Amino acid sequence: MAPKQPMAAWSRLGLEIGYTSAMPRRDIPILFTTRIVRLFAYGFLSVILAFYLIEVGLDERAVGLLFTLTLAGDAGISLWLTTSADRIGRRRMLLLGALLMVLAGVVFRLTRNPLLLTAAAIIGVISPSGNEIGPFLSIEQAALTQLLPDQHRTQSFAWYNLAGSFATATGALAGGWLAKILQSNGWSALAAYRTILTGYALAGGLLMLLFLLLSPAVEAAKELKPIHRTPRQPFDKLEVTAQGRLLGLHQSRGVVAKLSALFALDAFAGGLVIQSLMAYWFHARFGVDEGVLGSIFFGANILAGISALLAARIAAKFGLINTMVYTHIPSSIFLMLVPLMPSLPLAIAVLLARFSISQMDVPTRQSYTMAVVAPDERSAASGVTTIARSVGAALSPSLSGLLLSIPSLFSVPFYLCGGLKIVYDLVLYQNFKRLKPPEEKA
Repeated sequence: MAPKQPMAAWSRLGLEIGYTSAMPRRDIPILFTTRIVRLFAYGFLSVILAFYLIEVGLDERAVGLLFTLTLAGDAGISLWLTTSADRIGRRRMLLLGALLMVLAGVVFRLTRNPLLLTAAAIIGVISPSGNEIGPFLSIEQAALTQLLPDQHRTQSFAWYNLAGSFATATGALAGGWLAKILQSNGWSALAAYRTILTGYALAGGLLMLLFLLLSPAVEAAKELKPIHRTPRQPFDKLEVTAQGRLLGLHQSRGVVAKLSALFALDAFAGGLVIQSLMAYWFHARFGVDEGVLGSIFFGANILAGISALLAARIAAKFGLINTMVYTHIPSSIFLMLVPLMPSLPLAIAVLLARFSISQMDVPTRQSYTMAVVAPDERSAASGVTTIARSVGAALSPSLSGLLLSIPSLFSVPFYLCGGLKIVYDLVLYQNFKRLKPPEEKA
């Protein structure tokens, strides 16, 4: 790799990013733009997705099962795409993921057949949570880590997550109010929801065009010489062949396996109250319409984005693991308080309090994972841990759908989610408090 040039300011985000002479400066803005487009589309769809599926004839249990199948299918597809990306090409895998997003949006738009919807959910890329789904996050993070120096990784990931949270917030606001406005002008609910699905498919097409603009600098470096790593040898001095790899991993398998198990637990908990099901809960509990729901989740995701940005400063002082744990536990407690609130304003206030600190663990978690694995394992490590999260999240919506269909258990998903997340935090801290990323060792 060519030596680093002096630090250059990326004025739009206020970031200092180290470029290399072989690194086209357009790649980082493009990766941020694809994040924004994608998360806007996810938020745009998430507010109305459960309503749409109920409108076409599914009940709460079937909706929960479909969301489970959606996330399970995403796990399988993403596992192959992310673990193959460094070998086959990151840009190719990103293009394929965007194509699957278009496919899912088109099929959901055109059919009411439960079997076809299920097939599209399994094979395609569609987000019931409003959060990342598909292979994009893992591959983009690997590319960004390659383009950035260690000391700017966490800060850059914070901006990356801030951009995504703002995009999700804007998408939720736009999707909720568009559905309400169309219905107010005489459209049927089904027609209004299908218009939003059309927008989702178009966003996938725009992603394809943006991914075509990426340069070869985002691709993984080809390592040829088989050099064995000693226990004290830094990862950035290591070169290995593709031999001896499992799911694209070699030296980092143990760390990635532990992180994956813990991330799966966290995601299982989060999957109990994904945004689509939470929107349905607010609608059923307080009679909130789509427009108000869009506004609620707009505010929630704005606060989440700001919390992600603050995480970089906190992590610089207290460390990545400490930041992940000490901000996540209070967030989980706030979530458990939401169903205990007697009125809609109080429930919204507690939910917003939760979101104001809920995302501080996200850029820190992503940065930590990238920091403790070898450079040529980053796509695979991010992919495997992300897939573990997808698998965990895939198991819980069907359980939530079942609980939501039983009046006496209607709010149980909130309590389960918060309790399991606290368990995750405590176990994570116990296992990884001594494993430091390079910048904290210095």
